[in-house]
This record gives sequence, structure tokens and C-alpha cells, in this order.
Amino acid sequence: MTVAPSELTAAYVREKVAEALREDLGAGDRDVTSDSVVDPGLWATAELRAKSPGVVAGLAVAEEVFRQVDPAIGVRPAVADGAAVAPGELLVEVSGPLRALLRAERTALNFLQQLSGVATLTRRYVDAAGPGVALLDTRKTVPGLRPLQRWAVAAGGGVNHRYNLEAAVLIKDNHVAAAGGTAAAIRRARSSGLPVEVEVENLAELRAALEEGAEGVLLDNMTPADVGEAVRLTAGRAALEVSGGVTLDNVGAYGATGVDRISVGALTHSAPALDVSMEVVDRWQQ
Repeated sequence: MTVAPSELTAAYVREKVAEALREDLGAGDRDVTSDSVVDPGLWATAELRAKSPGVVAGLAVAEEVFRQVDPAIGVRPAVADGAAVAPGELLVEVSGPLRALLRAERTALNFLQQLSGVATLTRRYVDAAGPGVALLDTRKTVPGLRPLQRWAVAAGGGVNHRYNLEAAVLIKDNHVAAAGGTAAAIRRARSSGLPVEVEVENLAELRAALEEGAEGVLLDNMTPADVGEAVRLTAGRAALEVSGGVTLDNVGAYGATGVDRISVGALTHSAPALDVSMEVVDRWQQ
């Protein structure tokens, strides 16, 4: 079972759904097309189906969309978050007033497609990286949607990195430059009382980080060969994370080095949406 990030609360989901519905329905909270064309007494059943292969995420968010639009809508998920689905596979069935279903359609699909896209890309990276290495997300998320995107990463089999800047110490190149070097930056960071991870760009900087006792080292834009040498030099003294320049084509080579973690910003900033559609399959007068 996928464990939700602690920041993904029911209140947060309700707030994000309400915000998205306000955006789509406007100040008048109306779908003028459906209100004009569809009989108010017409009810329907509709199916949300995948149109391409992928991994599902965001079902609870889509359900919240339908329930906020009209509590009379019945929502019946056919799969669970994290499930791999084939083209044409049923994800969710909804029944209720047709006007309400059409009001909710785009917002529900937007959440489901975007989050399933993140989960799908994550699963591809996890599978390509191979066993024994954790595939992490980053803070390169859509503003306002970080908890949902982190949930989607977890649904795809990935691992969540630090949530925000107060969650963990991660010394980057600009911090190193400001402190006057890797060793000085690590010493200053000890005042936080938290474990220290530091970014390095070469083996010399790695040695300095290890000498200062850094608990984690981020190997930035190193080749798989250099990462393999870094693993040998570190010999378990610190957790090693690869970041920068990682693609589906080379993540397997990085995973084979014995590194502990691989972080990939593309999981949340470049994942293509999973193609999902909603089709009405039955109508009746209530």
C-alpha cells in the first residue's frame, strides 16, 4: 500500500479541489453550456477510462471533485492508486445528474491525468534503475501541487525527498561558494542540529565532504564511471545520491554503480499527462 506524504491531508485536497473548481466554473459557479443544453432531470452513468498504458494516481482527488460539484454523484473506483492499467481499462464509474457530471468532468480529468502522468513516469524510472536503489523526487514541482505530486511519485514506486527547505539540510553549490568551501559549509551547517547532505561536483569535493563527516553526499552531474569510483571511495561512510543529467536511457547505468539514491526532477516538472477520457454510457430521466 502506498503511504501518503504527511502533508497530504484531507483538508488540503478539499482546498485544492475547491480552488480548481472556482477556476473552471467562474465567479457564477456555472457551466452555461450544460445548463442551456442538458435537461435538469436527466441523469447518467459515465466511465473514466485510460486511453494509453500507465500507472494511476489521483483517484481520491477526482472523487472529491465529483462530490464537491454534487454530493448526489456516486463514485465507484475500479482500480487503486499505483495500479498499472492498459488502454481502455476502466478507472472510475460515476453516476448522477448529467449536468453535474459535465461540470466536474474537466477538473476531475485534469487532476487524474496530471498525477497519473507523474506516477507513470516514476514507474518507468524505477523499473529502469533496477533493484537496490531508491528513486527520489525533488522540489521541482508545480507551485501549490507539491503534496499531490509527491503522492503520485509514491504511487509510482518512487521515494519522496525533503518536502521543503526547513525539512533537511542540503548544501548546494551556491552555499559552498558563500561559505568559502565544502568543508566550511558543512561545519557551519552543523548548527542546524540536522544531518547534513552536501552537493559535490568531483571526487576531490567528495573527499572533503567525507573528511567533515557529511551524512549524505549528492553527486552532481557525474558520469556513471565517476559515480562508481565515488561509491568505492565512500565505502558506506555516507549515503550517496546521484542527481543531474539522469535520463531513462542512463538511469540503469547509475543504478548499477551501487549508489544509494537517484533523484530526478523530471518526475514532477516534465511528466506527460496520462490520456484519460470520460464517456457517458447510460442516460435516464430521474
